[in-house]
Parts: sequence; C-alpha cells; structure tokens
Amino acid sequence: MHSDPIADMLTRIRNAGKARLNYANIKKSKICHGIAKVLQNEGYITGFELMDDATGQGFIRVELKYTIDGMPAITEIKRISKTGRRLYCSVDKLPHIMNGMGIAIVTTNKGVMTDGQCRKDNVSGEILCTVC
Repeated sequence: MHSDPIADMLTRIRNAGKARLNYANIKKSKICHGIAKVLQNEGYITGFELMDDATGQGFIRVELKYTIDGMPAITEIKRISKTGRRLYCSVDKLPHIMNGMGIAIVTTNKGVMTDGQCRKDNVSGEILCTVC
C-alpha cells in the first residue's frame, strides 16, 4: 500500500510519459482528482476519466499529451511538500517556476489551484508539486 497517493500519482505520470504510453491509471482520491483537473486546465494532459474497478475505490485514467515530435508535454513533475516535510507558503512567497513557464500546484482552503490562481485570489497554502 502506498502511503503517499500524490507521489504515486506523479511517479505514474512521469513513468508513463517516459514510456510514451497514451494514458496512466492512478488510484482515485479527492486530491489526485484536483491535481488532474489543474493539469487538464493548464494543458499538460489531454483529459482524464474517473473509472470503477473491482476494489470499489476506482481509479483515474489520465490521458497524456505529447508534442508533434513525440515528446511528453510534461518534461518535469516534482513533489515539493512531502509527508515528512510540509511546505506552506504565503501568497507573496509562492515560487515562479521557470520564470512563469511552469506551474506550482497548491492546495488551499478554496481547493487545488495553480500558483497564478493563488496570487489572483490572494490565498496561500501547501505547495504540492511543480510542473514544467
């Protein structure tokens, strides 16, 4: 059993991209669903679908996106806040990933959103991961 569903999700997406797979199956949870929504809204994945399985928990099928020459749209996806070390940031200290070319996914009391949305809505929270 995995103790960190977010790290498991990011690893599955990273590995599926390196293997040039069309989709990755991820165990369903509310936080993973929120991360998948953000990735789709920002254009890093084509889409996702909630699926049922025999265990009753279900999974999220994430459809990966590739460039014209076959490179994955997600070049780097990295976990920032871990189970042993949580990283909370105020709005003015949120990082700029690759000078605005990437995003930081943040969980707030208003839900999971990007660093840009956090600055716009003036909310702070825990930085889950960075994507570029």
